[in-house]
Amino acid sequence: MLHSSVLSKSICTKFPLFASANANPSSISSLLQIGLKWSGKASSISCGQRLSSKARSRVKHRIANVYGRQARERLLEEEAPEMEETTPSFKIFPGQAFPLGVSEVDNGINFAIFSQHATAVTLCLSLPQRGELDQLAGEMIEFSLDPHVNKTGDIWHICIEDFPRSNVLYGYRMDGPKDWDKGHRFDSNNVLIDPYAKLVEGRRNFGDSNHKLSKFLGTYDFDSLPFDWGDNYTLPNLPERDLVIYEMNVRAFTADESSCLDSNLRGSYAGLIEKIPHLQELGINAVELLPVFEFDEFEFQRRPNPRDHMINTWGYSTINFFAPMSRYASGGGGAVSASWEFKEMVKALHGSGIEVILDVVYNHTNEADDKHPYTTSFRGIDNKVYYMVDLNNEGQLLNFTGCGNTLNCNHPVVMELILDSLRHWVVEYHIDGFRFDLAGVLCRGTDGSPLNAPPLIRGDPGMKGAFATRIAGSADLYKINKRKPYHSVNFVIAHDGFALHDLVSYNFKHNEANGEGGNDGSNDNFSWNCGFEGETDDADIKALRFQQMKNFHLALMISQISIRLTVNKRPGGVPDLSPSTPRLSGTPMMLMGDEYGHTRYGNNNSYGHDTAINNFQWQQLDARKSDHFRFFSEVINYRRMHQVFRHENFLSKGDVTWHEDNWENPDSKFLAFTLHDNSGGDIYLAFNAHDFFVKVSVPPPPPKRRWFRVVDTNLPSPDDFVCEGVPGIGRTYNVAPYSSILLDAKQ
Repeated sequence: MLHSSVLSKSICTKFPLFASANANPSSISSLLQIGLKWSGKASSISCGQRLSSKARSRVKHRIANVYGRQARERLLEEEAPEMEETTPSFKIFPGQAFPLGVSEVDNGINFAIFSQHATAVTLCLSLPQRGELDQLAGEMIEFSLDPHVNKTGDIWHICIEDFPRSNVLYGYRMDGPKDWDKGHRFDSNNVLIDPYAKLVEGRRNFGDSNHKLSKFLGTYDFDSLPFDWGDNYTLPNLPERDLVIYEMNVRAFTADESSCLDSNLRGSYAGLIEKIPHLQELGINAVELLPVFEFDEFEFQRRPNPRDHMINTWGYSTINFFAPMSRYASGGGGAVSASWEFKEMVKALHGSGIEVILDVVYNHTNEADDKHPYTTSFRGIDNKVYYMVDLNNEGQLLNFTGCGNTLNCNHPVVMELILDSLRHWVVEYHIDGFRFDLAGVLCRGTDGSPLNAPPLIRGDPGMKGAFATRIAGSADLYKINKRKPYHSVNFVIAHDGFALHDLVSYNFKHNEANGEGGNDGSNDNFSWNCGFEGETDDADIKALRFQQMKNFHLALMISQISIRLTVNKRPGGVPDLSPSTPRLSGTPMMLMGDEYGHTRYGNNNSYGHDTAINNFQWQQLDARKSDHFRFFSEVINYRRMHQVFRHENFLSKGDVTWHEDNWENPDSKFLAFTLHDNSGGDIYLAFNAHDFFVKVSVPPPPPKRRWFRVVDTNLPSPDDFVCEGVPGIGRTYNVAPYSSILLDAKQ
């Protein structure tokens, strides 16, 4: 996770500003006025005509002050036939190369896009009526950019005077070399999304099959007032050691009817706001949102294939790195509303003391591979720059991500794009931190080879591999590299894999609904079904599964001492979760739905199901509020109340006593230790993964204190967690099979 404070340094752009000082004034500052004829429909505009040989035109020259520079102006006027409709006209200036994307400048709207290898660039514009943006209908106005006038270095640019400040759709046609073996993929038939578009419009409603093949275009909004964050608004700025992260999907959190929200709110940023009280009651103080950059949920349905019944609900298929997912706006509000609502959501979460972390995907995009490309932006703008290609293999795309393409992250232009994107989310949306999907790609050179010191990863000397985790134990690595315990994230469950309920209910994945013959998803789930595969009405098995879920949650929330649970084989080959050598860990992260035992019915790769498989089931939460949810929330809040679980530095010998000297014995399935507190409030924990009771000797408490039982996962609710503790703990304690206990030394 990269905390937003890392981005506080300003980064000088590598792109030049508008540089016309050495250019020929007569060529670089020509001004074109074109008459446009409105068609019968108000939402449709006839394409801007090229001046025909029959058109009577005259050329006037005058001096105009353009962006503070004296420039010669050429005015072309075309006589148009008489029409009833008003004929608008637009004055065109060469524009400026910086900033990339769309910007408002004096008296106009500036468009700037990078392409090193394009030989022809055309700006395409559409002015649909408000409320009809989702149709993306009608013809487009097209302006061909003159490389001698509208290009500075590798940046193409144009400015349109008195152009609408909002409610405009735009894209680019690009043409260039057709040499696939050299990595080029130009096709001027495609209208492409600006990589620096801050907003993207497409279909308005998530999963609307009536617009399954809708196009996506950039848009902008300079009419709206700046978002009001409030006079008393402040960032939470929580210490990282205090975070308890909740990994969640914006849409899946409230999409189900059981959320009891209005249908226009379900699955939206606004819907999440309505459910913040649940997050507060649970006790988490940071949400990690699955991808919220614009993506196409129907990408699997654009051609016949085994997955063409699926809808991408996870969002790991980015179309644009700056635009919030527009179909997460409530009521089909579109891109501008999505941006506004996203800010409202962040403001509301921050106001509730909850930080916002984004799961970001800078390793690949939605544009797939060469066999079945889905060209929307980067591929058509400059494939050789934006993606890693193998020039020794006919220019084929390199695929280090398993998704068909690999973003060329350490190319200077792409690196700048990523950093600009991160900065945009911090400055514009007040995001607190980031989790990088497949972060190893960020450490590859332009040819795909691993880099010892990748320029995209920033930090102090010796920080190499700081975000990596090591199964063999990370304390020595982090201590050598000046890391803290909370710089790693500890989790039992994440979105990709079994849900916590399924981890204790299935030995094998059940991904038949995905359409890939069970070939997708991991085969190594490190799970045990507690004696029966899948759902069951057996009360004993259900009780054992609940007990195991409580064990996992307790192990997660004690944080800095992470119990590494491994799979050992019991007699008869039955897998069994057992504790082994403790591993130093850090910030805990839990998965949305684990607080009530959400099941995906054994599907460990449920990215394509916009159903109850992924959607939070609020009626199940209500049914399990008094036992399952209660235990999970109580343990979270207990962690947050006790500093002993949130050390600033790695534990030393004086911080912990291990009641164990048999680390390497594979048959050892019992682990006990005491965490020491400077004030005397020690914590004793024991984990028993045996199928029999273990009578353990409890160490003496600190002077003038007694042991109180806070947790015993073998006991039914509410006795499984008693915050104030239950006294009367003697010198020994019988730890039940497949259970764990926590004792608190109190006065």
